[in-house]
Amino acid sequence: MSLRKARILVTGGAGFVGSHLVDALVKNDAHVTVLDNLSSGRLANIERWLKLPTFRFIQGDSLKPEDVAEAIDANELVFHLAANAEVRRGAEDTRVDLEQNLLATHTLLEAMRGSESCRRIAFTSTSTVYGEPARFPTPEGYGPLLPTSLYGASKLACEGLISAYARTFGLKAIIYRLANIVGARGRRGVVWDFTRKLQQNPSRLEILGDGRQAKSYLLVDDCVEAMLLGLRVAKEPVEVYNVGSEDQVTVTAIAHTVAAILGAKDVSFQYVPGAEGGRGWVGDVKTMLLDVSRLKRLGWSPRHNSLESIRIAAKQALLELLHET
Repeated sequence: MSLRKARILVTGGAGFVGSHLVDALVKNDAHVTVLDNLSSGRLANIERWLKLPTFRFIQGDSLKPEDVAEAIDANELVFHLAANAEVRRGAEDTRVDLEQNLLATHTLLEAMRGSESCRRIAFTSTSTVYGEPARFPTPEGYGPLLPTSLYGASKLACEGLISAYARTFGLKAIIYRLANIVGARGRRGVVWDFTRKLQQNPSRLEILGDGRQAKSYLLVDDCVEAMLLGLRVAKEPVEVYNVGSEDQVTVTAIAHTVAAILGAKDVSFQYVPGAEGGRGWVGDVKTMLLDVSRLKRLGWSPRHNSLESIRIAAKQALLELLHET
């Protein structure tokens, strides 16, 4: 699919990954509509495009059929990124992932079902759909998929719903299972959290879990490149791609890296028990490494490994925090 002059809706387009995707789409001469309720997204992330004739922003709710219908009108593709972005919330509010992830996706698919123009959906899922697999790196065909968090469960349910709608109603679907994405504008996750804490107190850092959690981290620019490649090469009614780096880094290593970037010396790491087995919280996956060979065979490779991505993201987070003060 060519992006030039393509009419594309991005739900959650004012958020972290969504706004970087919007940047890339606009720069590729696409006509872009963003639907975002700004509950976690920020208008500042897309401010540069607001006066562009080929850009439209709708402050609306993905759970409201009327808002989705307005946003989808005349578009031919949806990048669906709107979702609850905080994995831990599900253990406190068991409806948040059901509503903001699954029901919002159902609302969008229903609008697409009745649309003559919008027949393609690209969905950002998550590595957490795999739960705690026995195989590393974990390929797209691994199973059974047994998520450990309500967030992961809701994303897996979204995948199933999207697949069923695609095959029942003639839609085309691409599903991206993302590793931990980091970079500019990212205001959640371990890099942002550590940077903010160390800026406030450079002598002490609280770390959830035992610090041995080992996961893959990918810079958001690499993530967007993978998503656009998947869009160009997808042929089947439903395609699934893992998107991540090819290595892992521990939480303690991230703490050391962020401390070094902030110039914080002799930092005291305070490990706070989160959940069983040294996990950071209930539902946390302790080890994650995706097999990205499928996208690599199609021509994509991450430009940065996990630690390089962490370093770049920490520097960007520090600049953003300094700018706010």
